Amino acid sequence: MIYRTSSPWFACFTRRRFCGLSSVAIVTSSFLALPALAQNAPPPAADAIASHGQFLDQYCTECHNDDDVAGKLSLVGFNPDDVSAGHNLGTWEKILRKAGGGEMPPPNREQPPMESKLAFTQWLEGALDQHAATNPNPGRATLRRLNRAEYANAVRDLLAIEADVSELLPTDDSGYGFDNIADVLSMSSTLMDRYIAVAGKISRLAVGRGISKPVVTTYLVPKDGSVLNQGIPSWDERASDDLPLDSRGGAVFDYYAPYDAVYEIGAYLNANTNNEVDRMPELRVSHRVQLTPGAHKIGVTFGRQLRLDESVQTLHNDVDYVWMPTEPPKDLPVLFVVDGLTVGRTTAPSYFMSARFSQANFPRDVLEIDVDGPYDISGPGNTPSRSKIFQCQPSAAAEEAVCASRIVKSLARQAWRRPVTDADIAPLMNLYTDAHANSGFEQGVEAAIEGLLVSPGFLFLREQDPAGSVPGSVHAVTDLEFASRLALFLWSSLPDDELLELAVADKLREPGTLEQQVDRMLADPRAAALTENFAGQWLYLRNLDLLRPDVYMFPNFNARLRRAMKQETELFFGSILRENRSVLTFIDADYTFLNQPLAEHYGIEGVQGPAFRRVQLDAASPRRGLLGQASILSVTSYANHTSVVKRGQWILANLLASSPPPPPPDVPALKSTVDGRILTPREQTELHSSNPACATCHVRMDPLGYALDNFDVVGAWRTEHDDGGGRIDVSSSLPDGTKLDGVAGLRQVLLERKDAFTRAFAERMLTYALGRGVEPEDGPAVRTIVRRTAADDYRIRNVVLGIVESEPFNLKRTPEL
Repeated sequence: MIYRTSSPWFACFTRRRFCGLSSVAIVTSSFLALPALAQNAPPPAADAIASHGQFLDQYCTECHNDDDVAGKLSLVGFNPDDVSAGHNLGTWEKILRKAGGGEMPPPNREQPPMESKLAFTQWLEGALDQHAATNPNPGRATLRRLNRAEYANAVRDLLAIEADVSELLPTDDSGYGFDNIADVLSMSSTLMDRYIAVAGKISRLAVGRGISKPVVTTYLVPKDGSVLNQGIPSWDERASDDLPLDSRGGAVFDYYAPYDAVYEIGAYLNANTNNEVDRMPELRVSHRVQLTPGAHKIGVTFGRQLRLDESVQTLHNDVDYVWMPTEPPKDLPVLFVVDGLTVGRTTAPSYFMSARFSQANFPRDVLEIDVDGPYDISGPGNTPSRSKIFQCQPSAAAEEAVCASRIVKSLARQAWRRPVTDADIAPLMNLYTDAHANSGFEQGVEAAIEGLLVSPGFLFLREQDPAGSVPGSVHAVTDLEFASRLALFLWSSLPDDELLELAVADKLREPGTLEQQVDRMLADPRAAALTENFAGQWLYLRNLDLLRPDVYMFPNFNARLRRAMKQETELFFGSILRENRSVLTFIDADYTFLNQPLAEHYGIEGVQGPAFRRVQLDAASPRRGLLGQASILSVTSYANHTSVVKRGQWILANLLASSPPPPPPDVPALKSTVDGRILTPREQTELHSSNPACATCHVRMDPLGYALDNFDVVGAWRTEHDDGGGRIDVSSSLPDGTKLDGVAGLRQVLLERKDAFTRAFAERMLTYALGRGVEPEDGPAVRTIVRRTAADDYRIRNVVLGIVESEPFNLKRTPEL
């Protein structure tokens, strides 16, 4: 069935599609949390329509007219009848957002009585939702390319290969805050060349035909320990959970062995010189080991047991015993580690210079690790990749083409996310035939896989309009297309066999089945993609890698602490999703995840060691929820000072979906003095914000930022400004007069506006799920998600289910001619 824009919409799909929610109270999306309106309310009477028109004329057109055109918008001639007629719906949605959110009329203009504002916003919301119910609008449809994270995950799941290829592809552009937005995921000849090169490398590794000539793979250890699983600049700790428990320092990295063969693990150690770029032979250690083909974690670290003389003295701190010899040990144990197990050991001189320097001169740093090989190749081995690819093995030449066809058809079905025919795979089989003629069966399969990895059906999410569909008509996507959308949303990858089988049988969206599949997918390890890709961008966690606070002002900040900040928020987000907690937990939570470095940074006692664990927070803790986490506080600061504007803007954009417009060009710098008097940071900001051209935005942003000013650049608690500017004042007022007093007051305000926060979260997740920006016309769909979520204690899976059952996620419009 094709749903035209003029056709009735009964909130049900054809056959066994899910049905819409039962009638519940509409929960308004406004920042002021206006009272609810009964769903499916009867159309307003003519006199009510007239009163709504008078409301616009009296309180809106004074600024939004043909002469002033405030905000580039004139409402002259706007008639409430336009809503039911479907005219200017995007503008009406903006009016609802502004009026319902308390932003309009602005504070310096005449304010309507609350009863009149309630009546107007309730009418407008109901009218917009009623029009959407009978005229579904799924938004724009755009051809969508897999971004590099999705491509890497798809390759992993298609070929059962653990080699991460994302770093082999260029960084994708972002739009609307995410890098999976179809409009910005362009394709160029240069990018296509890169895909071809990556496909060649991956197809060789997958079939077990990597480079057989010995090559050296080198990993340079970041000296600041900035990469997880690499060296931490501290001798008394393990560098990674992938190293033995009794080791100290060192580093580990991911290596993919192409063959069952012998490989040499080598490492250069710290030279204790000012020129550590030197790689002197006497500082190199090495060990040969037999490796099975596939992914391994290769590490070099130091043994904890030192050979000391009898004059050893021990010192104790809160973490561990640290050996401090009066005379140095002669040798230091060096361990070679594969997948967490010690596979060899040697010793290295301690390079002690003088008693004055003591342990500081131990070669506790690994500067570089390299793997040289393969040698003495035994064969490709039985890897997960080969097991998945070679599901048949021809015993005679006459069977090879049949077996190859079976292999290619099976892989193409998952790669293209649909059943395939012999005609579909004919181009891939041509590649197989050409390579087979020159090199044999496995090389032919390799060529077919390489072609598959650069095929349009793999690189792009392609959705077809039904035959004969009328331009502008709306129709449901097929179950197979829906399965692809669902897998990209929750896994950033391909549908698995279970999803495909349900989709082929047209049962994926049956009542109960979809909910069961969503639960299954969220419980799958692949759902970590939501944390990495959605939360990583929604919460700006990816920006932490660029965080470089002023080393003189914040000498205790290091890469280990930066990693801990990120991991706390990732674990926190994952727990809310995994445990199906309320989305309001993001605002106020009685727990978080800490290790010892981060706990000490927060001033929380009783947390020992580098491992993260769940920690309960008391009611007065400033660390409750996202706004108390150092990751958020750091990415919204500058290198040497905090910013109430950046923090306030982040809250408006990410927690309230009410982004202020970008600042005008040539914004002057803050004045630090007036009449020779040095201004405090707050006085500087207030002076700037008093400019009429700036006040409209700052009156909304600044109070939110002031509430977080007890946290410094790296998220540590403070009561006075870092530059000696005196005691910090965190009190402020919102435009509607609501008083704010610090982070606790801000949390309370956000909880009181819980529907505004839920709407903001739903909009951000819907943007990510659709791969396009949420437009004003999506307002009814977002409000439906908010109602569903509010009706069940705001649990996060209701947001997820609301999205996957929404019209934008399930419907598609045939393009206009």
